[in-house]
Amino acid sequence: MSRVGKHTVAIPAGVNVSCAGNVLTIKKGNVEKIYEVPSCIKVECSADGVKFIPSNSEKETRAIWGTSQRNVSNIVTGLDKGFKVELEMVGVGYKASVSGKKLVMQLGFSHDVEYDIPEGVTIACPKPTTIAISGHSKKQIGDIAAFLRSYRKPEPYKGKGIMKSGEFVYRKEGKKK
Repeated sequence: MSRVGKHTVAIPAGVNVSCAGNVLTIKKGNVEKIYEVPSCIKVECSADGVKFIPSNSEKETRAIWGTSQRNVSNIVTGLDKGFKVELEMVGVGYKASVSGKKLVMQLGFSHDVEYDIPEGVTIACPKPTTIAISGHSKKQIGDIAAFLRSYRKPEPYKGKGIMKSGEFVYRKEGKKK
């Protein structure tokens, strides 16, 4: 049984939250996010933060209670501080660069792999073998990182591929004679 839902989501300075029934509107500057809370959860907005209260004690309701709390917490944190994921490219000739609104990667294919950078996301290449993805939405950044990683997943024999910064790749021993 999760107890995540009982925690109040604290609202930092500069972030405005308004409740209209079960629809939360979270705004900072000109960025606005809307989250619709399921009908089995009641929402209370106050000066300290947002509190979620389940309407009954069924298993599904308690599960969505914690999920709703965590989703709103991630939206608030994303608007306040933002999220960032760094990817490392390991392999001979693996390089990445940003040109305009495209990420261009050289991954050992006969062609360059181009990825269109979506709105609300910033992609930078501080080094040719590092990709830094940042933005407001934790889900969107995670999806982009997983999609880019899918071009060359880390392989266990040579350790080549695209991996998250600090990720450990279990190395296997090759064939023996």
